[in-house]
Amino acid sequence: MDFSFWPTTAQPWAELLRGCQWAEAHGWHGVWVPDHFMTNTPVGREADEETAPWLEAWTTQAALAALVPRVRIGAMVTGNLYRHPAVVANMAGTIDEISGGRMVVGIGAGWQENEHARYGLDLTDPGERSDRLEEACQVIRGLLDQPRTSFAGQHYELDGAPCEPSGGGRRIPLLVGGKGEKRTLRTVARHADEWNVWAFPHEVAGKRAVIERWCSEIGRDPAEIRITISAMTRLCDTPSKRDEVLGRLGNHGGLVGASVEEIRDAAGAYREAGVDELVIADFNIPRERRDDVLGQLQDEVLDDFR
Repeated sequence: MDFSFWPTTAQPWAELLRGCQWAEAHGWHGVWVPDHFMTNTPVGREADEETAPWLEAWTTQAALAALVPRVRIGAMVTGNLYRHPAVVANMAGTIDEISGGRMVVGIGAGWQENEHARYGLDLTDPGERSDRLEEACQVIRGLLDQPRTSFAGQHYELDGAPCEPSGGGRRIPLLVGGKGEKRTLRTVARHADEWNVWAFPHEVAGKRAVIERWCSEIGRDPAEIRITISAMTRLCDTPSKRDEVLGRLGNHGGLVGASVEEIRDAAGAYREAGVDELVIADFNIPRERRDDVLGQLQDEVLDDFR
């Protein structure tokens, strides 16, 4: 099982870069960045946090491609409604070229209401978002795989569109994020090379079964789809604190325990569930302690699962 680093972009560039370089130097598999522009606050409520600095995801990926060697680079995950998928494909091809073939295109339907409202972007209803995501995957896959792409969908149209660079003969992986069983996991089965979700280990098996069912309908081998799970990590002082943290996480899952052994057991449960890559977020780790926390996690837990 591989381990990757997922820093928040609500931090100075120098700090984000330092964390990614630390992960690369210590043998982590990849670095991912979230695609958001502001903190998540209810629509209609003014919040000073919305004006705090947030690094834009795709320009950040390009910078990481140039400055952080070896590791895979991607967004966890791109909000589909923020950018036309043809623009995403062209950016992905360029970043793949800069990185020497280490790009992964991460994409999801989009969800954060205040970002869409502040920028005048139509969030649309869940059904339309799913429709747009399905079409976006076809557009991106076509542009990255073919010299020219024509596409006539309900939401996107292309007429002999080129996209170069586009991987130089390498298939740039497409990762789809989300857990909706009727639409999102069907899109995963049809178009994705990788799938990502927040989930506890026991949830992963159920979602995998749904993907396998969709794959069976189209004659695809589900083993072709790499499974990645996003995870918060927290070593708690007491069992009661552990339970409190798990309660706050809801169905997000993560590596949370009242001892190193409990965190190791949680990592083992993810591996047993068939997870190929755990993506460790630093969102809840104080920056001044990040290297120490991640170093302890690597030394006492993750190295046992590589």
